[in-house]
Amino acid sequence: MAESGGSVARTALAGKCPRCGKGRLYRSFLKVADRCDVCGLDYGFIDSGDGPAVFVIMIVGFISTGGLLYTEFTYEPPVWLQVIIWAPVAILLCLAFLYWLKGALIAQQYRTKAEQGRRISDAGSD
Repeated sequence: MAESGGSVARTALAGKCPRCGKGRLYRSFLKVADRCDVCGLDYGFIDSGDGPAVFVIMIVGFISTGGLLYTEFTYEPPVWLQVIIWAPVAILLCLAFLYWLKGALIAQQYRTKAEQGRRISDAGSD
């Protein structure tokens, strides 16, 4: 699918605007800007909710737990060494994946024009 705007991957990995792919998505780490500084897209529609956090918990939990268990059964290091190794790894993975997944969900929300669900009886009263 050829689009002139930003791709989901570009939005997710580089933190770029989902429409033009050039402007900044974030004002600071994980804080979404008010609008794109290049194309002017208003980011008021963005609501990634708890979705990124849920995915991060599952993905990082799987990676960290798997790595910790592998290290434990293969090398049998002391507990303090496991903490020194895996606590920073888990924290860095959480921060990286949260940034990427929030961007990916925002890009998907933009591309699919997703919005809040409404009951059918509410839809006719607009």
